[in-house]
Amino acid sequence: MIRPRELSRDVALFAARTPTLPPATHTNSYALGSREVIVVEPATPFDEERQAFAEWIRGLPSQGRRAVAMFATHHHPDHVGAIDLARDLGLPLWMHAETAARLPGVVCDRALEDGDELALDGPLPTVWTALHTPGHAAGHVCLWEKTQRTLIAGDMVASVGTILIAPGEGHMRTYLAQLARLEALDARLALPAHGEPIDAPSTLFRRYIEHRGLREHKVRAAVSAAGEGTLADLVALAYDDTPVSIWPFAMMSLEAHLVKLVEDGEVALEGGRYSTAQRT
Repeated sequence: MIRPRELSRDVALFAARTPTLPPATHTNSYALGSREVIVVEPATPFDEERQAFAEWIRGLPSQGRRAVAMFATHHHPDHVGAIDLARDLGLPLWMHAETAARLPGVVCDRALEDGDELALDGPLPTVWTALHTPGHAAGHVCLWEKTQRTLIAGDMVASVGTILIAPGEGHMRTYLAQLARLEALDARLALPAHGEPIDAPSTLFRRYIEHRGLREHKVRAAVSAAGEGTLADLVALAYDDTPVSIWPFAMMSLEAHLVKLVEDGEVALEGGRYSTAQRT
């Protein structure tokens, strides 16, 4: 693995091993800016990887660049394992307030809101716009650079594996709405937290939306076929096209779909058992 990788004059990628969900094994950090730099995703908790990550940031001045802030797209452990290094490196921490609320003991120096503009000076001046994109996590924020049409996508999509919408953490209806919002940007390039850069990502955003729609259809059909059932009953029907080994993760996604169907009035939940809602 080559790291860091210079993707353009003002974007570099540094992939570090993290305790993320398989098949992914690494989380991508990014350095944005041709002189002033925002470091995206202080991800890794592993000592050797943390040391390499810190050395990368300390080495930026040798390239005529300097870090001015560290930014976390959201609070999940595979994105904030090295967040404490911000203080060692003398960098302010930026994140959404909902992310900060889920990181006890972490001081947020700037709470980003939807539409905030982050201007970076340099030979190639850039302005990144914060996009609050909840659904996977309440405080999830993407960054959008409209001139080059580049998106820091965090965990909205991935080019390896999939994105888990976990009950309590995520919300399926909100996630789908935010995917549609990102699709409408017509980005040239998306830089995900997991996997390779994504060319023409609107196609992938649309594919994610369509895939979730097909899965929702299977969930609806599973509830109808079962009459009523628990999550354990329904996962075998709704995810019969996936390996049994991933059903524990599938059950979380199943519940997220069922929450949406309950909100839509299509499914009823009583005593932990789901059934088709009776129309009145």
